[in-house]
Amino acid sequence: MGSERHTSVDEHTRSILVPHIGRQGAFVDALHDVQQAFGYLPEQALRVLADELKLPLSQVWGVASFYDQFYSVPRGRNIVRVCTGTACQVRGSQAVLQRLESVMDLKNGETSADRAFTLETVNCVGCCGLAPVVVINKKVVPNRDVERVIGDLPKGNEGDE
Repeated sequence: MGSERHTSVDEHTRSILVPHIGRQGAFVDALHDVQQAFGYLPEQALRVLADELKLPLSQVWGVASFYDQFYSVPRGRNIVRVCTGTACQVRGSQAVLQRLESVMDLKNGETSADRAFTLETVNCVGCCGLAPVVVINKKVVPNRDVERVIGDLPKGNEGDE
């Protein structure tokens, strides 16, 4: 089973990389495309990427682990981000996070076993006037009422990321 999975990942990754082969400066774009396809950057896909783009694996790992928009573990279909910027902190984002952790049965940075949700914090989303805020997928939810935020959580299969 394991080798079948690697073959599938290998083939899919190679097909994703076709437009990037031989293109100057295509490396980061290729990482984005691989992550878009898998929802994260599987180790085997990074090995194929390094091989196909003729890059040292250490360079691929270095870039993939340096930038925080790349993920090495599977993420949920729905991403719930609690802003922890100064305005949100002052207006109660920690209480919002604690309530969401309780309701979702997740800690900050965790993904549910069914991969329906990932809960995380972000430094600032730029909506300070609406503080505190939560971003559910790409929708900013001003959350003066934590229960409203919880009510706005999509069902597990409705993710758009």
